[in-house]
Amino acid sequence: MERSLRNVLVVSFGFLFLFTAYGGLQSLQVRASVILAPELLNTFSLQESPCSHSMFLPPLLIQRLGCKGTILLSMCGYVAFSVGNFFASWYTLIPTSILLGLGAAPLWSAQCTYLTIMGNTRAEKAGKRGQDGVTQCFGIFFLIFQSSGVWGNLISSLVLGQTPSQDFTETLPEEQLSSCGASDCLMATATTNSTQSPSQQLVYTLLGIYTGSGVLAVLMVAAFLEPARDVQHQRGGEKKSPPFWSTLLSTFRLYRDKRLCLLILLPLYSGLQQGFLSGEYTRSYVTCALGIQFVGYVMICFSAADALCSVLCGKVSQYAGRVALYVLGAVTQLSCIIALLLWRPRADQLALFFVFSGLWGVADAVWQTQNNALYGVLFERSKEAAFANYRLWEALGFVTAFGYSTFLCVHVKLYILLGVLSLTMAAYGIVECVESKNAIRPCDPGQAQPAEDKEAQGKM
Repeated sequence: MERSLRNVLVVSFGFLFLFTAYGGLQSLQVRASVILAPELLNTFSLQESPCSHSMFLPPLLIQRLGCKGTILLSMCGYVAFSVGNFFASWYTLIPTSILLGLGAAPLWSAQCTYLTIMGNTRAEKAGKRGQDGVTQCFGIFFLIFQSSGVWGNLISSLVLGQTPSQDFTETLPEEQLSSCGASDCLMATATTNSTQSPSQQLVYTLLGIYTGSGVLAVLMVAAFLEPARDVQHQRGGEKKSPPFWSTLLSTFRLYRDKRLCLLILLPLYSGLQQGFLSGEYTRSYVTCALGIQFVGYVMICFSAADALCSVLCGKVSQYAGRVALYVLGAVTQLSCIIALLLWRPRADQLALFFVFSGLWGVADAVWQTQNNALYGVLFERSKEAAFANYRLWEALGFVTAFGYSTFLCVHVKLYILLGVLSLTMAAYGIVECVESKNAIRPCDPGQAQPAEDKEAQGKM
């Protein structure tokens, strides 16, 4: 097997095992609140801690430890969080959540940097454009990674499914159904279809499976992943590391590039729409009308659609271009937002709950594959700083979605998504116009304009 492809697969399967565990723990917040003790945990300990460290740690750790070392160290924070859930309390969940937050941004920045290097290596050997190689690598990664949602939710559904639950066919009171969907304001806790509390033995069984999955991810990456420096040395692309303070300030200096200032809306919106699906859709639509026992299966549909469309995006982008894919993602999610504003969910409309989650997965596949590839291509010379900024704004979007979750009505949140999506596509369109004008400038035949020249043009 080709060396760079093998490395891409190792990273992908490592993330698959790691996020099978973490994604399953996240979904349990909604599905079985007694497991994660929300009065102690809430959304702060899961989602807020990554943001404050996203600007500084990734470039520094990647420079000092390399991509492989950064990935390994960050993964250990996720495993610690899984272990902390065995004894859920303030004294275990908050410290382990901080460790997870410290590792989240470096983990994703190192992964994006590593895949960008592998994509350029593959493209160089095949005589293709670097953009196509990077997009293909991200397509392969997200095909495997997004399936973690399938396995994580399937495991929790099968294990917790041993707990008796209410019959979802039971007719719900009209007053309860009237508060589901876009009309749900969440200021008061509404009665919903729910499950009985699972036994402690089932809880420990589930946590044991998740912790073992995380440990397997660490061992796989440690044993089989090649350091990125080895691959770069083979290409003749290894360079002397920049000074410490230069690395520390690189994330801020990148804001002199006007393209980055316009593109920060892409990761911000990505975080917002992920937060809406995992929070509002699962609670105000699925749980309210069907019951908690269906949340896992609806999220499996989302993850499966996301995974399959991720690899398709990597292939299609070579022929249709990234603009067409962004239009597809925007139109798909715009249609879903409008439909969710108008739809009044009922238990006898079971198929629609899966249709919406599947379409949301199609759009999310576009955001994940194309956003990461776009940052890797436009800021190829400043990958670490660019992806650190990307993860910062995506985390802020996710935190914002959970932050206003408890005091805004669902229809207001949908209007917010609608507005941010419109602004995001407008800003992205401006960047594409700038890039198309730059591409017209004369350069060597068959070669893309040097990344440092493109970045210099953005700093005006």
